[in-house]
Parts: sequence; structure tokens; C-alpha cells
Amino acid sequence: MQIREAASADWPAMWAFMRPVIAAGTTFTWETDLGPEEARERWFPPPPGRTFAAVDTDGTVLGTANSVRNHRGPGSHIASASFMVDPAHGGRGVGRALAAHVLDTARADGFRAMQFNAVVETNTRAVALWRSLGFTVVGTLPEGFAHPEHGYVGLHIMHRRL
Repeated sequence: MQIREAASADWPAMWAFMRPVIAAGTTFTWETDLGPEEARERWFPPPPGRTFAAVDTDGTVLGTANSVRNHRGPGSHIASASFMVDPAHGGRGVGRALAAHVLDTARADGFRAMQFNAVVETNTRAVALWRSLGFTVVGTLPEGFAHPEHGYVGLHIMHRRL
């Protein structure tokens, strides 16, 4: 697997798995009926934001991540990131590889910490991954996420120094 900067040509493959993940409404805080144009605009942030693609040896996009400045001004030294892995390739280390790459890149770009603003507490695989990579839950917004199966559940705010 290779992690590289995502290109415009990657978008159709990325959207093919992002669309059903977003539409499911179980792990991501975007509108479930979000269209491809607005999703693309959000997923490819302007600099200093970055977007990455995890690809296999034949170029198949396995997952994607983006990294952004979480705050402006005096808080601009804190990064944030979002991740999506194609469910067909889940459980194979794609998310962990993307996370390691994003953390290393954010550190190299001069960020001092990474903060995730909205990790759905019922997304136990993601919470476990982030904890294994040194993130801690610094707070939980009670009932901050309307889950289609579990009702209102918490949104964790997670943090890690870089």
C-alpha cells in the first residue's frame, strides 16, 4: 500500500465508497444526502489543508484522509483530520496507515497537536484505533450525534500531541 497526495482523478473512486458511508449516517457528521460536488469541495481543503489517498499496487483507492488546520490565529498550531476507508478494504490496516501518514505529515508541517472534533462514540473501531495511536478523549458532547440505530449518542473530542 502507498499513501500519496490525492489527485483530482482519484475523486470518482473515492466518492464511490464515501457516498454510502456518508449516506448511512452512522460515523460521519456530514448531511446524509450530500452531493458529490459539495463533498469534493469539503474533502479537498485549500492549503495548508491536504488530502491523501491510500492505494494498492494496481492503483485502487483503498481509503482517503484529509488534514486541515483546526483553528485560526493563536490556535493555528492544532491540526485536525478526517478519514474514510472503503468498507471493502476495512480491517486491513488502511486506516492505521493513513493515520500514521497524516500524523507524520502534520508534525513535519509544524503542527503541535492533532484534535478530532467529532468521533462518534459508537464507532468503537475508530475510537480504539485513535486510542492505540495515543489519542485521548478530552471531552464528550452528550447526545451530539443523531445515530439512525442508537438514537442520540455522544461525540468524542480526541487529542494527541505531535
